[in-house]
Amino acid sequence: MKKLDIIGASTSFGQPKLGVDLGPDAIRYAGLSKTLSDLGYDINDKGNISGDFKVDVAGHSKKEESNLLNFEGVLNFNEHLAKSVDESITAGHFPLVLGGDHSLAIGSLAGISSHYENLGVIWYDAHGDLNDSHTSPSGNIHGMPLAASCGVGHERMVNLYNDGVKVKPENVVLVGMRDLDEGEKKYIKDNNILTFTMVDIREKGIKAVMEEAVSYLKDKTDGIHLSLDVDALDPVETPGTGTPVDGGLSLSETQLAMRILNKSERITSMDLVEVNPLLDEKNKTAEKAVEIAAHLFGKVQRY
Repeated sequence: MKKLDIIGASTSFGQPKLGVDLGPDAIRYAGLSKTLSDLGYDINDKGNISGDFKVDVAGHSKKEESNLLNFEGVLNFNEHLAKSVDESITAGHFPLVLGGDHSLAIGSLAGISSHYENLGVIWYDAHGDLNDSHTSPSGNIHGMPLAASCGVGHERMVNLYNDGVKVKPENVVLVGMRDLDEGEKKYIKDNNILTFTMVDIREKGIKAVMEEAVSYLKDKTDGIHLSLDVDALDPVETPGTGTPVDGGLSLSETQLAMRILNKSERITSMDLVEVNPLLDEKNKTAEKAVEIAAHLFGKVQRY
């Protein structure tokens, strides 16, 4: 698919640290469009999601309902995002959603899911994002989007844009896990979700892990969505993110992971999330995000 829509999901509603809503523009400034255009893609930058999403600096991160922070803001934003993503796929384009915090995946998956009977998801992240209001220690909705998409949590999040489950748990693969809450561990075990922790990756190698992930999904899904949080990488690589966890993936491992996904020809959409330029060092994390996207879309590093 050579036509690619860039969709800026400039939201910070899903977590308490201001600045992550600036992530889409930081990634643009790091040269995303030119990089992907040079790889042969027809780029259509749709801009940032428009609407009444102004950040309330003084009142940010208020618990509004059922231990959920910025609940109405998250829902409103994701409805708009789902529509934009839906329109891109309807037009036959690949939607590349730039974040913004990971709560945006509620909207991206809602917009994508109606186009696939059996959507697969590779969740490339330090965290499972499988909490709900009862299991979440914080109430931050960026720790809940995959759960909501699997049908767990507040009914208004589960039924956002289209009613019902957006992705089946058996069609999910978690990669890079190293910070899972107890409720998430139970959900993963109860639903037998294929999970690769950093211990697994160190033992098997990223190449074997990604090949296993693709093999697991390719015959039972008709499309695979990649949701990539830059905190999957070690904080040495991506300092500009809100919930860093030591012991993560390297850039070179992630470049290889993306090349394997590119060769599979199974990835049909992508989130690239949690770049926060206010926490960054000279836009280093945004530049790494561009490198990651470039390798997913076919860049090959030769030395």
